[in-house]
Amino acid sequence: MNRDQLISLVKEQMPLKRWEHTAGVMKTAVQLAERYGADPVQADLAALLHDYCKYWPIERQRKIIEDNEKELSPDLLLYDKPLWHAPAGAWVAERQLGITDSAVLDAIRYHTSGRPGMTLLDKVVCLADYIEPGRDFPEVNKIRELAEHSLEIALIAGFDSTISFLLQKGQKVYPLTIMARNSLIDEISRKVDG
Repeated sequence: MNRDQLISLVKEQMPLKRWEHTAGVMKTAVQLAERYGADPVQADLAALLHDYCKYWPIERQRKIIEDNEKELSPDLLLYDKPLWHAPAGAWVAERQLGITDSAVLDAIRYHTSGRPGMTLLDKVVCLADYIEPGRDFPEVNKIRELAEHSLEIALIAGFDSTISFLLQKGQKVYPLTIMARNSLIDEISRKVDG
């Protein structure tokens, strides 16, 4: 399937507003990839597919995760439903859309939660999702400014924003997000100490 076919397929999965978000993530991911040395083609593809399942019925997302629990951490089902589309989307991208690049699949899988030891591509796609031009939340401009100088510091600010939001709402925080944040802090410390 070529890029134009994928774009048409992705557009069919979501409302126009979400497609505009996806297009913004694609543009931002390519810019970040070029700035920080990631592969822009991989960044574009992962960004294109990152929200593929976002508007699927929640029970359809749950079923994908439950039916593939050896691959898709069923503990995720104990946390916020907006996390579910990422691993479900990675599974669909591989099994139904024929995407074989494991780096692209991982960037899709972890774009909502992050993970310890995030790859450069993981960071690019996750951060692009936070800061694409259509995003509007209280800390977004600060995160955009931080992204001009450091993927890691900007991502920590993004995770801080998400964690703070969940805490204010009295919701659980997915442990992988906390682990991702801590891993980024360790990575920055190693750079400073090294």
